[in-house]
Parts: sequence; C-alpha cells; structure tokens
Amino acid sequence: MSSFVLEASGLVKSFGQTHALAGVDLRVRTGESLAIMGASGSGKTTLLHCLAGIVRPDAGSVSFQSGAGRVEVTGLGERERSRLRREAFGFVFQQGLLIPELTAVENVALALMLNGMPRARAEEYGRGWLAALGLAGMEDRRIGQLSGGQAQRVAIARAQVTGAAVVFADEPTGALDSATSAEVMRALLDSTTGQGRTLVVVTHDADVAGRCSRIVDMRDGRIVGERVPARAGAGAGATAAPAATAPASAEAGA
Repeated sequence: MSSFVLEASGLVKSFGQTHALAGVDLRVRTGESLAIMGASGSGKTTLLHCLAGIVRPDAGSVSFQSGAGRVEVTGLGERERSRLRREAFGFVFQQGLLIPELTAVENVALALMLNGMPRARAEEYGRGWLAALGLAGMEDRRIGQLSGGQAQRVAIARAQVTGAAVVFADEPTGALDSATSAEVMRALLDSTTGQGRTLVVVTHDADVAGRCSRIVDMRDGRIVGERVPARAGAGAGATAAPAATAPASAEAGA
C-alpha cells in the first residue's frame, strides 16, 4: 500500500478569467499534518477543494488511498464523490457551518445519520467524541450557547465521528483569538494525526501552520516552496479518541 493517502498531479482550475490552479503536483503522506499557506487568491482553498472532491479540476488528477484500494477521485461522478466525502473525509471550516437549531450532539450525530445509522446510536457515538474533546456536559446546548472555541470543537467532533481517514480544515481558527486558536489547533491535531489520521489545513496563520509537520507555500496557483517547521506537531498527543469511533461506511444501515 502506498504511503501517500492523497496524490494530485497537474491540477488546473479556472473560474472564468481567474486561473486558481496552474499545474499543481502534491502528495500527502498518511498520518501527516500538512499546512497549505498563501496570500488571498493564491489558490490554496481551490487546491483543498480539489483534493477533497468538492470541486473537479479542469485538468489533472487526484487519487485517494482508501482501505479498499486506490480511488481516482477525479474520475468519480458527483454521487460517488459525495459518498466519499461523507464516509472517508471530514471537514472543519472557519465558521464551523454547524446547524444552530440543533444541539451539539445532534450536529455531530447528523454525520452518521446521513449514512443510515439510527439516531440513538449516532448520538451515543457523538457524545463520546464530544467528551473526548472536553465538551462533556455540553452535549445538549445549542450552538449559540457555546463559545467560539467550543463550537469549533463540535465541528471537529462532527468531522471525526465517521472515522474519516483525512480531515480537511479551511482556516479552522480564523475567527478565534490566539489563545483559543491554540487550544482548537491542539484538539484538531490530537484527534487526527494523534490517532494516525491525516490532516490538511489551509491557513494564513503562521502559528497554526507551525504546528503542522509540513508546510507548502502557494502563489499564483502554484506551489512555490515546501518546509518543515521547527516546532512541527507541538502540543499533539493529549486527546484520546473515544473507544466507540464509528466509521460511517461500516455502520450504515445498522
């Protein structure tokens, strides 16, 4: 089996007259934390979206090493890519994109319920993840009753509860103060690479990138550099995953 969980080759993507990606090659190792940095408009978010199967590139390919073998992401139809995103990938965004009308545990459980798991069982797994991320006792609070950092921990739990092999995070700490940002990034690392999973982060924050094991720099739709930060992985390893982690693909229809 390849040591690379994601491999992208020759990615090109344009939006009208804007050339977001201009021939990007990138390989992401299993279990690493990769930060993608660059100025606004450099193409970093478009690259993340192509890697995750959210956007299909105009040219080039992306492949994913799943437990069942290598999957050519760019060759999948929309339905298959949607299933891949539900079952194998997790997502954490700057604003969390949580549903405010639902409680914390309902937001987390929803990821499993969309794959066919009964609500009671999904909420059981959700509560385990929230407890592992320091939110025990807050499961029944609505998102508006949580702090920004707590809400992002809910988003991290939702991204992880399905047993996602790769978590994609787009500016996950962008709306947080520096102290809360450090706490959330530590939780994100502990629950991904700390458990042997892979994390891909888009960020403009050098402190966030510095906690990852590798950084690639983008400019004008191209990768222009790669480096290993001096304090790579700082703070990782403290948060244990809950014992009852449920890969959605295995539990669907249970």
